[in-house]
Amino acid sequence: MSVAVLNRCWARVVLESIVRNGVQHICIAPGSRSTPLTLEAVRLEDGHRVTCHTHFDERGLGFLALGLAKASNTPVAIIVTSGTAAANLYPAIIEATQSGHNLIVLTADRPPELIGCGANQAIQQQGIFADYPIAAINFPRPSEDYSTAWLLSRIDQACQQQRLTHGVLHFNLPFAEPLYLADENEIQHFPALVDFNRWAGKKQPWIAYAEQQSEVLIHENWDYWRTKQGVIVVGKLPLEQSMGISAWAATMGWVVISDIQSGLESSLPYADIWLANEIVQQKLLQAEIVLQFGSQIISKRVNRFLAQFKGEFWLIEASQKDLDPHHHQHTRFNVKAHHWLRAHPPLRQRPWLLEPLALSQFCASFIEQQIGGNLNEASLAHHVSRVLPSNGSLFLGNSLFVRLVDALCKLPEGYPVYTNRGASGIDGLLATAAGVAIGTNQPLVAMIGDISTLYDLNSLALFKQVKQPTILFVINNNGGAIFDMLPVDESVKEQFYRLGHGLDFSQAAAMFNINYSRPYTWADLNSVLKQAYGRKETSIIEIKVNPNDGSKIYKSLIEQIAGAQIGS
Repeated sequence: MSVAVLNRCWARVVLESIVRNGVQHICIAPGSRSTPLTLEAVRLEDGHRVTCHTHFDERGLGFLALGLAKASNTPVAIIVTSGTAAANLYPAIIEATQSGHNLIVLTADRPPELIGCGANQAIQQQGIFADYPIAAINFPRPSEDYSTAWLLSRIDQACQQQRLTHGVLHFNLPFAEPLYLADENEIQHFPALVDFNRWAGKKQPWIAYAEQQSEVLIHENWDYWRTKQGVIVVGKLPLEQSMGISAWAATMGWVVISDIQSGLESSLPYADIWLANEIVQQKLLQAEIVLQFGSQIISKRVNRFLAQFKGEFWLIEASQKDLDPHHHQHTRFNVKAHHWLRAHPPLRQRPWLLEPLALSQFCASFIEQQIGGNLNEASLAHHVSRVLPSNGSLFLGNSLFVRLVDALCKLPEGYPVYTNRGASGIDGLLATAAGVAIGTNQPLVAMIGDISTLYDLNSLALFKQVKQPTILFVINNNGGAIFDMLPVDESVKEQFYRLGHGLDFSQAAAMFNINYSRPYTWADLNSVLKQAYGRKETSIIEIKVNPNDGSKIYKSLIEQIAGAQIGS
């Protein structure tokens, strides 16, 4: 039996197994050593069992896969060749691990005899991603000494681990040459595939795990705690889990503080601004219990409130991760939010604290007055809902703009918001947004900063794969304006932090053949959007603003609200 045939048989078993475990999308970068995996992925696509996506840049490919995983809520596979091609996946693997999205990374490798002897493109790939993967399996080179039953069992066990804990699987797969010209008839009649061929006609994975029943029990002291003064903080949650929180909290009369990633239409918007007021924050700290649903909270002032709170603290989040950076003594519920709500009936009572509502209502008109009618970072953040399609999604980049949206915007209930807030990096944001657009197959608005766009410029190529109206806002404030919010020494800020570049993105759009506009007013923007939503493709809208406008308005709002006098 030829090595080429053995390689293809091994790859067929691996790919069939991960598809049985839920993979619907496979992201592939070009490479020779990964040929057995690539050709088997193409075979599955030809059979209409998966969709294959390609990109020339492995770093962008990893984030494309992450976006697809976010949108589809299924594990997404990545195939790359050996060497630094594998290493370029590291940022996306970190983000997927931190945010709990399922990727299955298949790195092709040189066989062991070519490692550490000067062979080309041969690096040490075993353990290359450190402790970030849930499971990292360094498979042996394909051999008839290993049964397909063993290979299928190893993969299924890892996939079950991923279903329970969420994150990244890394399968390192060495292939010896030859890699090409395997005969399909020989593959199908390969003796070692007897078990595989018998199983291939069935639909289930090799190991069928019984579903675990996860009944949520009521907390033994709930009748006591539901009579107390409470605050609910809602971070990033899947939309199906956020449903019902607002009504439940309204019945309880508790204060609700929600993140832009929560999916809630906040009853107390602009919390990042009004929590700057020390009087209100001190009143809020008189709460007897805080419930936190979800995690990855953006607001600095919400996080400060959580850090200062010393009372009873309950954290409700379905993952197994430690998600309390403030290290409260607390009760942890590893359950979905809506399941927890069903198990803990609310008690109807009057609101115990009215100052947040009064200040939130004041902030609505105050913010409008402060930002004015010009098209700038702050006004765009405040009026994000004006530019969103009714049946679409919103992707927010990192750094300053996501903070502005979280602080100044009020979104409709249940509007899908995607972010990369696991590690909060600026890399791969374009690629992730492209993955979300492709995965949802619905209109998308993505809002990303200029430095983030420059960092991931290669990934503009991915937007040619998008087949529905997609608006890519590039917020160009000529550098890293987030550092205007931080106490960076002015003598070094511009050269070593802000990195002003003096560029615009019209030529980048032309290079990748993407529609481009640069509106100057809200009237211009409305006209541009009308045209953009009429196209089933991507449009770049560059909002070029003065470098410090957004950060100045943001700081001014915080300072003025901090000094506002609130009646006792």
